[in-house]
Amino acid sequence: MGLDAEQEHELRILIQRVSRRIRVERGANVSDTQLGVLGHLHREGPTTPGELAALERVSPPSMNRTINALAEAGRVRRDPSPDDARKVLVSITEGGEELILETKRLRSAWFHARLDELGTDDLDALAAVLPVLRRLADS
Repeated sequence: MGLDAEQEHELRILIQRVSRRIRVERGANVSDTQLGVLGHLHREGPTTPGELAALERVSPPSMNRTINALAEAGRVRRDPSPDDARKVLVSITEGGEELILETKRLRSAWFHARLDELGTDDLDALAAVLPVLRRLADS
């Protein structure tokens, strides 16, 4: 059977809308890029500004502005690299960790509340589509 062009378009738009709605829930007034940087540092540990720029797909000067804003807010710090004094490592601070945890809590609470509004059949349908969405997300 498959999806026709209209259904494919609608599915893409709906996934984008749900994603956008989840992203609105955050612990402070930070940009998506700032939150992405904090999330990466939270998961992976300290890294260089260049690596962060590549991960976020932004220019190095743009990443420096992002890091500067996060540093001014006390959410990251810059330290000299132990391997190369010419390099800088960016790491998350306690304030950054708190923001990440609060954002996760807010997003989970919003999503949980939306799922609680659904009936058993809808929840079963969502559970059945998880493997398909996982394959799409991992592609």
